[in-house]
Amino acid sequence: MQTINKVNKRYLTILSVIGIILLAFNLRPAITGVGPIIGIIREDLGITNGAAGFLTSLPLLAFGFMSPLAPRLANKTSNEKALLYGLIILLIGIWIRSTPSIILLFIGTTLIGVGIAVINVLLPSLIKSNFPTKIGIMTGIYTTAMSIFAATASGLSVPLTTNLGLGWKWALASWSILTVAGIIVWSITIKATPRSPEQQLVEPSRGRLMRSGIAWQVTLFMGLQSFLFYATISWLAEILISQGYTASSAGWYVAYMQFIGLPATFFTPVLAGKFQNQQAIVACVTFLGLVGYGLLYFEPGTIVITIAITFIGTMLGACISLSLTLLSLRTTTAKQAAELSGMAQSFGYLLAALGPISIGFIFDLTSSWHPPIVTIVFIVLAVAVFGLGAGRNKNALSD
Repeated sequence: MQTINKVNKRYLTILSVIGIILLAFNLRPAITGVGPIIGIIREDLGITNGAAGFLTSLPLLAFGFMSPLAPRLANKTSNEKALLYGLIILLIGIWIRSTPSIILLFIGTTLIGVGIAVINVLLPSLIKSNFPTKIGIMTGIYTTAMSIFAATASGLSVPLTTNLGLGWKWALASWSILTVAGIIVWSITIKATPRSPEQQLVEPSRGRLMRSGIAWQVTLFMGLQSFLFYATISWLAEILISQGYTASSAGWYVAYMQFIGLPATFFTPVLAGKFQNQQAIVACVTFLGLVGYGLLYFEPGTIVITIAITFIGTMLGACISLSLTLLSLRTTTAKQAAELSGMAQSFGYLLAALGPISIGFIFDLTSSWHPPIVTIVFIVLAVAVFGLGAGRNKNALSD
């Protein structure tokens, strides 16, 4: 009997790991695949630049508004079932978006944001519940998988649309293959998972979280690092072009920034999980960010700009995975992790949505990239301040 139980447990663990990786694969391609072909979509549908820009902001807004509701869904069902529902909503959104209708384009994009928001919020809770002694390594695996497919979708979007002749609708719809695979694996996992008593626990009070200093520090750390990421993704190429680089070179630098951050994305949660206090990690990675963004201000040569972007990519890669790790490390139970995740990602993605807009607005006011870069440097300092607070070994619900 013990042998059978061990086999079943090992089977369920393998299923869970595969399921988490597939969830991670689905977190970004439906969003990052749009940017490189937004011009093609705009011309095909005859929409304005403003409408096209709103199309890219919709998922972030959906993240912000849906994130607090995801823990409620998990409480009524379970983490596993709620994640399956998130995948189903994502699949429906991808298919609706790929129809020749402007209204359905926006409705589908909104549903994509809702589905991804559910997965975003509940993954840290699932990892804390299923892998309580391996939070760091599992967070590193899923954030790295997420980042790889985010960059891959950006790179393959144009070839799928033009080189293979799929057109933008089928190119975007092709990412639903990953979603279908995730739905299949999670359907099997749910059937194989015994009902856990913890799934019936009453959720922690949101009011206590809202009054917790640690919870707000985790939230602002997540939000401001997301602000930096989306602002950098949106404007780094333009900054480099203004400094004399070609559009092609600037684009490659943006891709390089994302890929060079992958080692930090993986190893930071692993390292964070080995320590009770993560303040030293925050100090190191934000220092790299200060140096990297600071060097951009001085418009250096190719060697120095490459070093600067290496530092920036390393900081951004480390910060996203560390912020997700802190959701588990600063809580005691999976339910608490889900609640903190909902709070942090709700405020966080609303802040992230402001990143590209505010940096672009500052440039419009000043007609120079120096003031936006200075603003970004101050945001890095804020990330350091709130990260040092969030890195303390304190529980969010006992603070």
